[in-house]
Amino acid sequence: MSFRCEMRLSGEGGQGLVLAGKILAEAAAIYQGINATQSQSYGPEARGGASRSEIILSDEDIDFPKAVRLDLLLALTQEACDRYVCDLKPTGVLLVDSDAVKRVPEGPFKTYRAPVIRGARETIGREIVANIVAIGIITRIAEVIEEESVREAILTRVPKGTEEVNLKAFELGLSMADRLIAEEAGKPGAN
Repeated sequence: MSFRCEMRLSGEGGQGLVLAGKILAEAAAIYQGINATQSQSYGPEARGGASRSEIILSDEDIDFPKAVRLDLLLALTQEACDRYVCDLKPTGVLLVDSDAVKRVPEGPFKTYRAPVIRGARETIGREIVANIVAIGIITRIAEVIEEESVREAILTRVPKGTEEVNLKAFELGLSMADRLIAEEAGKPGAN
């Protein structure tokens, strides 16, 4: 059976979503040998305008680089959530920033809410690493890319001198994901 995973990281310019997409794609392709594509789109005003990064992972050739049927959607703004939730598969995962996305849509998909940006600001002391916190959550929840591969990609992609703070942000994301998974498992009707 073939494997394919489509992800979209969405929010606004300046949140580091393009870098996050490149890190995830490179972790899969370079360190695990999974076929990967990464594409991006952002508004003309860049910082503060709409932004998205798409990653497709597959064990087969990828003939179209745009994500259409999402297995995972990260929404760091309400606008991004509203715009892209319709592309999420019924079996997909919606991960939203719990402070920025107040109207979380209902659906058959699994939903996780986490204070991604606030966590980066309050725990790491730098809001700019929220993208790396999100990568940690995605890595643990999606279970598609190995943690060590993501660590290696982070170290090669982030600006020199910021490796330590970015690895701390990644670890924060992993621990946030552990809490989210534990909360999900504790819900009535969970397996």
